[in-house]
Amino acid sequence: QVQLVESGGGLVQAGGSLRLSCASSGRTLSTYSMGWFRQAQGKEREFVAAINWNGEFTYYSDSAKGRFTISRDNAKNTVYLQMNSLKPEDTAVYYCAAKVYSGSYYYSGQYDYWGQGTQVTVSS
Repeated sequence: QVQLVESGGGLVQAGGSLRLSCASSGRTLSTYSMGWFRQAQGKEREFVAAINWNGEFTYYSDSAKGRFTISRDNAKNTVYLQMNSLKPEDTAVYYCAAKVYSGSYYYSGQYDYWGQGTQVTVSS
């Protein structure tokens, strides 16, 4: 069983930065592809970024490209999302997720394990 725990959320002013972390308290994450999704109040969950098992390949939404960076440290069993140049529209609960099998990185239904989420609020 994979149990994911996100941290690093908080309140930041527009233009600021945050780094989210996602750690596993159970099995190692090194064999899983990992993704970050977000859900703003009243909206559907949307893809933000993903990374394959060894970090060789990364994928981003159009809104994240150029501002966010996903990375992983398999030795620390942790995945990160560095978020720069934050905007008020980035305000959401951010979730990390682990994907066991191949398939689309962009579709939330392809992910098998989810964390509880961490709130990110960007003030204008």
